[in-house]
Amino acid sequence: MELPKLKNIYICFPGGRHKVLTMSFDDGRLEDRRLVELFNRYGVRGTFNLNAGLLWEDRVPPSEWRELYRGHEVACHTCLHPTIARSPIDQVARQILEDRLGLESVMGYPVRGLAYPNGSWTPEIAAMLPSLGIRYARVVGDTHDFAIPNDFMTWKSTCHHTHQLLEDGKRFAALFKTQYLYMMYVWGHSFEFTCEDDWAQMERFCDMVAGKDDTWYATNIQIVDYLEDARRLQFTVAADMVHNPAAQSVWIEVDGDRLEIPGGATVRL
Repeated sequence: MELPKLKNIYICFPGGRHKVLTMSFDDGRLEDRRLVELFNRYGVRGTFNLNAGLLWEDRVPPSEWRELYRGHEVACHTCLHPTIARSPIDQVARQILEDRLGLESVMGYPVRGLAYPNGSWTPEIAAMLPSLGIRYARVVGDTHDFAIPNDFMTWKSTCHHTHQLLEDGKRFAALFKTQYLYMMYVWGHSFEFTCEDDWAQMERFCDMVAGKDDTWYATNIQIVDYLEDARRLQFTVAADMVHNPAAQSVWIEVDGDRLEIPGGATVRL
């Protein structure tokens, strides 16, 4: 009996793309208004990590959250922004859950992401997060590369927006090998654009990387959800059929051909 032909099958991002850009900004400072306007103008998407218990004058008020961050993601940054590695573990849980409660009551959807406050975390905290409804958590630091993380509970960005942003952006825009999935992840604080007087640099970056046919512009949680759904695809051994048990479409490449596998569908390859 002749064996079925072996095929090269790759997971793609939506639309058959092989690159994704995402942003992550903390603290919900008033400068988020200008940053969101900039992102919206260029079609860039990102995640904004807010503290539900710190409603100070220099921060965007809850009355604006739903409209301002529409099309982006709001995620946790703990309720009061403590250095949680020094805190009792039960109080860390409460900081996260109370932040979720406050954010969800305004945003109207489950809040499932976290940026560790002050970059503070421990393996014990990271292990606890799924039981608190958290699907990913961002640490501080830069990788200056474009790899997909192995552990989304210790997700490290490509760069802070003051650390080689344009240089990394130029390298990301030039990537072309479609056998890899690439991700550029930028993090920071919007108030730093005012402190460092570098709003123009972020606009140059957006102009450089936006509007590319090979790039998906996504929030943090969209990336996590999509890759989780991609891992759930069910292939026959002969790779002549695939079933997608998820609700959203997942894209794959089969011997160079890019295919959309709709949610709930079984597709012949």
